[in-house]
Amino acid sequence: MVKKLNWTCVAGGVLVCAWSLFPLPALAAESDFDENALTEVREVVKQLQARYERTKDLQADFTQKTMIEGFERPIMSSGKLYIKKPGRLRWNYLDPSVEDIQVNQDDIKVYVPEHKQVLVGKLTQMAASKAPLELLQGAATLEESFNIEPTPGKGRGLGGIRLLTLLPKSHEGEAEKSLKRIVLEVFPKTYYIRKLSLYENSGNVASFEFSSLQANMGLSDSVFTLKLPADVEVVKAPVLSAPIVAPK
Repeated sequence: MVKKLNWTCVAGGVLVCAWSLFPLPALAAESDFDENALTEVREVVKQLQARYERTKDLQADFTQKTMIEGFERPIMSSGKLYIKKPGRLRWNYLDPSVEDIQVNQDDIKVYVPEHKQVLVGKLTQMAASKAPLELLQGAATLEESFNIEPTPGKGRGLGGIRLLTLLPKSHEGEAEKSLKRIVLEVFPKTYYIRKLSLYENSGNVASFEFSSLQANMGLSDSVFTLKLPADVEVVKAPVLSAPIVAPK
């Protein structure tokens, strides 16, 4: 049986990739928040944008904590992440089990050595939400997909820097989104993404924390090429949604 693909993980990776490719979404309506909070958010967005505009490739270690609605204990995992412009992404899970997720524009491959299978498909036909795809492909309508606002409560991360909350906008005729909101934290000084948490409408929460970041190391394309054994079984991925037209 093919292992079920964790789309929250893919969405998280796509989001990280987004800032190395495209502009950030628009801020929420100014009248809804304190002016000081909005000023801080604007500054974080500006610094984050500038940092990733200068980033051609990026690699990092990550730890993932996934809380499943109805379960007391979280699922913990870790591995390595690789990003390269334009639109190349690799999630390499190393613990507690090995799993490789490779995205190249619209093509996706998921290799599970334990099952001796590689799942291949099109991201446009497998994604449950249109927003992560727009982030990956650099849609001209990106600003229509998310609002950014100050995170409620304490709302601050390391160095006292304001946390950002990304809210997917509703689009007429679009299927119900699985993603409710994303909370983002950046590193002080560098403004690379330190942590992001994805909150799903189902109640599930997946948090990713990044460390040992290395940027502009000149990652080779071979890093994003899966080396598969000769006896691996190739499985065509199921179509989970109607094909999404790639933005022009």
